[in-house]
Amino acid sequence: MDKCALTRSIIAQLEAELALQTEAALGSRSEATNEESRAEDKYDMRSQSAAYLAAGQARLATEIAASITAWKALSLRVFGAGEGIAAGAVVTLEADGRRAAYLMGPQSGGLEATDGESAATVVTVASPLGRQLVGRRVGDVVKIADRLGPVAHLIESVE
Repeated sequence: MDKCALTRSIIAQLEAELALQTEAALGSRSEATNEESRAEDKYDMRSQSAAYLAAGQARLATEIAASITAWKALSLRVFGAGEGIAAGAVVTLEADGRRAAYLMGPQSGGLEATDGESAATVVTVASPLGRQLVGRRVGDVVKIADRLGPVAHLIESVE
């Protein structure tokens, strides 16, 4: 898998989300400060609600911007044979003949990244799966919770 393409895919998704949240925050701020949103009586909360919404959207935009910075700073080194899993690794797990690829990332767990041919799901080091994978090597087995109980997954490759 092309880790650079995967990372570009993630950053593009985050930048699109940042633009959307920034636009939403500015719209909510505009509504909160608009003269027409002024309270008509003591029970009218339109302006205050819009201000709360704008603050939340601005906070989310700040978190997304921090994620973009973290992804841009991520080292995409090549992992050697027998080397332990760490941030920046693409890990392929196999269970019952099914394979799934995961990209160990700094933030934004759950995003789907694609390099045009293959896809990988972002897993953070702080997530339950990420904590199990860190330091493991090819050939190790991790157990992932399923609705029917834990399922053993073989670490097939680390790139």
